[in-house]
Amino acid sequence: MNGSRTRTQAGVNLPALRHHNATLVLDLLRAAGADGISRLELAEGTGLTPQAVSKITARLREDGLAVGAGLRPSTGGKPRTVLRLVPDAQFAVGLHLDRDGLTAVLVDLAGRPVAVTTAPLDLGAPAERVLADAADAVRDLSAAEPHKPVLGVGVAVPGPLDHRDGVLHRVTGFPQWDGYPLRAALAERTGLPVVLDKDTNAAALALALGGAGGGVGVLVQDHR
Repeated sequence: MNGSRTRTQAGVNLPALRHHNATLVLDLLRAAGADGISRLELAEGTGLTPQAVSKITARLREDGLAVGAGLRPSTGGKPRTVLRLVPDAQFAVGLHLDRDGLTAVLVDLAGRPVAVTTAPLDLGAPAERVLADAADAVRDLSAAEPHKPVLGVGVAVPGPLDHRDGVLHRVTGFPQWDGYPLRAALAERTGLPVVLDKDTNAAALALALGGAGGGVGVLVQDHR
């Protein structure tokens, strides 16, 4: 990590966008890995002021999501404190509901799979049966880390769908899902926040994370 980091996104110094700014900081911490990243680099990478970054990182440390990772020599002035993500502080569950199979993965904050299960699934079955199978998979994986909080569930499904309302639309070969409020129904069954996206988008996210298997799980983390 260095001060020449290319900005891919920019933060906005407005209180109303605290959540957005914290997400940007978390993304950079996740990308930095075990080597960590300094507050100055976080400010340069997000476009936030050093003061805003200090407040965000202080909250992340209080929540146990980030810790100090030593000091980095400075070219001038005192050495910089380096922070790193605590990957196993929290988890998320990713679900892939395919036409004939269900894949569920428990991922940590770094998007790394901790546990994976697969099972047959008939997407053409009644919605209640599909939801029951999905909710059971979420509960089973959540039990793998009983003392660590699960942020929510990211679901990848065949499209098209309405991202804003979490509703499926005209899934090819499965007309019974047209207009079905999958996000709300699964959230009610699991008691967890649910993020819904097309399976192709989730696969692209996994590739962007370097081939990590937890693209749908990271969807949840990015919507905290």
